[in-house]
Amino acid sequence: MTSSSFDSDAFLKQLTERPGIYQMFGEADKLLYIGKAKNLKKRVSSYFGKSGLSLKTQNLVKKIKRIDVTVTTTETEALLLEHNLIKEYRPPFNILLRDDKSYPYIFLSEGKYPRLAFHRGAKREKGTYFGPFPSGLAVRESLNLLQQVFKVRQCDESFFKNRSRACLQYQIKRCTGPCMEYVSTDDYAQQVEYTRLFLEGKNTELLKDLAKKMEDASHALEFEKAAEYRDQIQHLNKVIESQFIESGSDKLDVISLSMKAGIACVHVLFIRQGRMIGSRSYYPKLGIEGDEREVLLGFLGQFYLASNHRDYPSRIVVPVEDEELMALSEAFSQAANKKVSVIGPKRGRVDNWLTLAKQTADENISQRLMDKESMLSRFQALEKILKIDRIARMECFDISHSSGESTVASCVVFDRNGPKKSDYRRFNIEGITKGDDYAAMRQAIERRYKRLVKEESKLPDVLFIDGGKGQVTQAREILTELSVQGVALVGVAKGIDRRAGFEQLIIDETHSSINLKSDSEALHLIQHIRDEAHRFAVKSHTQSRDKKRSQSQLDSIPGIGAKRRKLLLHHFGSVKAITEAPVRELMKVPMISEKIAEDIYAEFHKP
Repeated sequence: MTSSSFDSDAFLKQLTERPGIYQMFGEADKLLYIGKAKNLKKRVSSYFGKSGLSLKTQNLVKKIKRIDVTVTTTETEALLLEHNLIKEYRPPFNILLRDDKSYPYIFLSEGKYPRLAFHRGAKREKGTYFGPFPSGLAVRESLNLLQQVFKVRQCDESFFKNRSRACLQYQIKRCTGPCMEYVSTDDYAQQVEYTRLFLEGKNTELLKDLAKKMEDASHALEFEKAAEYRDQIQHLNKVIESQFIESGSDKLDVISLSMKAGIACVHVLFIRQGRMIGSRSYYPKLGIEGDEREVLLGFLGQFYLASNHRDYPSRIVVPVEDEELMALSEAFSQAANKKVSVIGPKRGRVDNWLTLAKQTADENISQRLMDKESMLSRFQALEKILKIDRIARMECFDISHSSGESTVASCVVFDRNGPKKSDYRRFNIEGITKGDDYAAMRQAIERRYKRLVKEESKLPDVLFIDGGKGQVTQAREILTELSVQGVALVGVAKGIDRRAGFEQLIIDETHSSINLKSDSEALHLIQHIRDEAHRFAVKSHTQSRDKKRSQSQLDSIPGIGAKRRKLLLHHFGSVKAITEAPVRELMKVPMISEKIAEDIYAEFHKP
């Protein structure tokens, strides 16, 4: 791939192999893209290869009129320079974050009667700032909780100093009334200290002190006071139980990513003082970055380096291990003037948070894909591409198996509102050569449409087949044999390296191929239904395979019949849990003696 007006061969011949940044310019010196490289010659050369480029990258290369480079001493220096320039010029082919707001904090002032307050912006007032929180809502929820439990005042200074009587907050027991001196200085200071401990995540120390206070009050026959401490302990325990807790008091950001149908969602969990204070999802405008790794690394640089207000945690946890994490760590440490570590996944509670972030990103993308307006827009774009007046219903097939074992075909259905799960169907494929996807697809399509024709059920306007010309030919033969008419047949062939955005559409009638741009709404809809068919096929296959394996494994153990198998599955929830259970846990199940428990354990732990 070469540009018609840019002599890439001559440029690359003289290009250095040192680290640095490169800026690609188009017509009228318009800046198109900024990138960084450990080896400038190797990285820039990759744009001018003969294959392997996404359509968006090909489009970028066609526009290049010149490339400027800036050599740096280290890759870290290049990374910092890259994101400073992206922030300043916002090139159209770079991944861009639209949101650069400063984050809110909880502010605890100084003085005789300190106050708690919502804060955003410059930290000019003397006091302690806790945060940052991911949103104003997270701050207000925390302030509401603190008001209920510790009753530290939250009014501003002018309101506090000019009171002639206690306000409503005192009357509804959300403030101790320091403005009228209804509370002693020592008692108020104690509640302020408890508030500080809670915000610092020192929950163990806080609960231990409250328990001692409750016991002391009870011994002194101050039962009303003891009841107040008891209520505080109960309230705090409920809050703590609802959160993941990690030992330690450092700041931690946990970040995961999901990409589907041309949309990327990055979800960030904010952990402060060992407590998850909230989370936030971001939907970066995708540039030429193609896979999840590239998008995630691009996001990290934009998120932390392109903001003047970013509060750096001590650790940033991401779901990938990558050599570039070290360069990011060095760049963030320089920008923050403190040590910041960017690390890959690890075991324990942090891994639980990564899973939670991933699940949330997946869910948010699903919700965005289901948006009615965007769904309608994608349908209309597909109608234009396929030259169909109106598409009301689409179906897509996929095949899943494990080396030919438990082959299952899926059929998913979309209408103009998105997935119609009540119409999904699965087909257990029998009587074919193991691993023969052609035969499996043929059997599934035949069974599906033979029944639809017989029952005179609604046929799809478009049928997508996950495959190329061979699969399309097979599907057309079946539809012709069944006299099915009016169904447009489209094959979705995997592209280069099976990466999303490189799909090739095979049109049945002409067998002509279409390559849509990676940002095409029609392609996003096709990717959505194809991915959903794949997900449903894999899920159905896994269930079928595990059921067969579990039944055969348990049934082969002497003394395990239908009743004991049912009791085991009810107790442990899954065969996997049974395989991992020690003998003493197996013996807790009714009707499982020590001898049978040992036999079960031995079956699943054969040398």
